[in-house]
Amino acid sequence: MKTVTAAVLAFSLALAIGALAQEANTPLTLVKTIPLPSVGGRIDHLAADTQGHRLFMAALGNDTVEVLDLENAKRLQTISGCSEPQGLVFLPKLNRLFIANGGSGELKIYDGEKCQLLKTIGALGDADNVRFDATSKRVYVGYGSGALGAFDTNGIQMANIPLAGHPESFQLEQNGNRIFVNLPGDRSIAVVNRLQQKIVAKWRLAEAHSNFPMALDETNHRLYIGCRSPARLLVLDTTSGKTITQVEISGDTDDVFYDAKCNRLYVSCGEGYLDTIQRNPGGSCERIAHQPTRGGARTCFFSSDDDRLYLAVPKSWGARSPDSHLPTEFSAVP
Repeated sequence: MKTVTAAVLAFSLALAIGALAQEANTPLTLVKTIPLPSVGGRIDHLAADTQGHRLFMAALGNDTVEVLDLENAKRLQTISGCSEPQGLVFLPKLNRLFIANGGSGELKIYDGEKCQLLKTIGALGDADNVRFDATSKRVYVGYGSGALGAFDTNGIQMANIPLAGHPESFQLEQNGNRIFVNLPGDRSIAVVNRLQQKIVAKWRLAEAHSNFPMALDETNHRLYIGCRSPARLLVLDTTSGKTITQVEISGDTDDVFYDAKCNRLYVSCGEGYLDTIQRNPGGSCERIAHQPTRGGARTCFFSSDDDRLYLAVPKSWGARSPDSHLPTEFSAVP
């Protein structure tokens, strides 16, 4: 996702988990801050090592991946040699970290303990989002003008699935064989059967477009699509592909996560807000919180294992809160 250049967003960063402002009845409360004064440029995706209490952060504009100690709120290590790192996947059983580099078009595999480079796979222009299929033990990478590449955990390519445009966020069913892929250039969602390795359906988005982030609630057959034009969260039925409802959200969203325990969605938006959407028992959705963050704070990661939301926050650039303190870690409150 290259909507803003690093030169424009050359700011110091802090990482935030939970809500940026602790207000009455807010679903997210501030826990801690991890300042990163020497990291400049835009941040893309995040990944967690829950057992090791680490967070991996793709500092796209800095050409590094930062490894953070969540218990002690400090940086452990910087992985250099990256080129506009974007997607991240950490595999705890294998202790391996996969990093998609959009600038060089490479997928790099690292040892998860010392973060030493093990292998580089090239020819993946604009490599972006990365996901892991635990059933087939394959790593999927969205890249180029339209493709999903499937690799085994040693980096051997097992499949290449053509798409009708550059893929942004995509989600894999855990109890099925489908992959849902956002194609903002095509204003659609591609439905891929990963056993057949081909597109089996395409769902057009009529209500809104610029569909970048996505979250999946497989149990309730719901797909949540974050759109920027207009700023809406679309709720789709995964059995039919039809839009069930939509909710107004803040502008410039780049991440959305579903919290199954609280039946909520957390939407981070570059406009400078963190929105919480509640899914009610009848299936309707409503925005229950609209918490101020910083302009450009649009990248987050939700860990369901410890009920924490991590948000990359710029030190300045459109600050909406008068506090100079940079929030870092937040907890989800039922």
